[in-house]
Amino acid sequence: MKYTAQDFKSDQEVRWCPGCGDHSVLASLLRALPDVCEDHNYTKERIVLVSGIGCSSRIPYYVNTYGFHSVHGRAMAIATGIKVANPTLSIWEATGDGDALAIGGNHFIHAIRRNIDINVILFNNQIYGLTKGQYSPTSKLGAITKTSPYGTVEHPFNPGAVVMGARGTFFARSIDVDLKLNEEILDAAARHDGTSIVEMLVNCMIYNNGAHKDITDREFRDDRTIVLHDGQPMIFGKDRDKGLVLENGKIKVVKIGENGITEKDILVHDSHSQSVGMHNMLIDMKYPDFPVALGVIRDVVDATYDDNVRDQLAEVSAKATIHSMDELLRSGETWEVK
Repeated sequence: MKYTAQDFKSDQEVRWCPGCGDHSVLASLLRALPDVCEDHNYTKERIVLVSGIGCSSRIPYYVNTYGFHSVHGRAMAIATGIKVANPTLSIWEATGDGDALAIGGNHFIHAIRRNIDINVILFNNQIYGLTKGQYSPTSKLGAITKTSPYGTVEHPFNPGAVVMGARGTFFARSIDVDLKLNEEILDAAARHDGTSIVEMLVNCMIYNNGAHKDITDREFRDDRTIVLHDGQPMIFGKDRDKGLVLENGKIKVVKIGENGITEKDILVHDSHSQSVGMHNMLIDMKYPDFPVALGVIRDVVDATYDDNVRDQLAEVSAKATIHSMDELLRSGETWEVK
């Protein structure tokens, strides 16, 4: 069937605050799902949305597909179970920086390590929004929040670095206001066979307004972010005159046309490289020293957990001498009790 975004929009009232970045991510997902279904020849009944607890976790109500609103931090476990039980389904998980990286951190890293074929949208607003403004694992050092009135004394997680540490095969990053890029990334995540993690930098108007404004404001977004495309040079800037080079094993920002630098000197992005070195450096780039990397940063092929389970079951079944519960109960030593 040929779907439109409207086909995936549910009849439920969206209850996020006006101006919340989650609205943009929802719009991007609604626009991406028709392409996902067309690319894979899916009907929308094969799409399942799973969420944990948090503002972003209301998404299953807003998308007209099957959905599962689970408990705090356990969305990965639920999504894993659904995928292994029915590998033909396309599983999408919505989770927040607190839901995924605090109480759900263990499930998060092990799902990535196993490379289960699920698509995870990680809404990162650097705060607990639903529970009214406590600091989260991604809150900046020194952040003033309800639970850190004098500033946090903890170093935050970099979600991309966590993914790489768990041997992730797909990591992408985007910002809530760039719907076109969001849609491209979600399409790429769906095509990836394995765990895809998409970090969405979203704004919480109420408890952490402006958390990402240094890179998201239209006035200077082009100079403070770099959108990566596989096979293309790493060029950025409002005038497309800045780029990234490798010098002494480290990334350096240069200006094209100065000191003899030409476009040929600029690094070319290779998201499919098995080596994690460059991907780690791109993930770690921070403003103001570097532009923040957006787009698909890593996309590599590896065996998936659900495929391995399927193949193992087929192999064991082919060699099995017991094919039913009745045969199992009557196997081995048996006694007749009178």
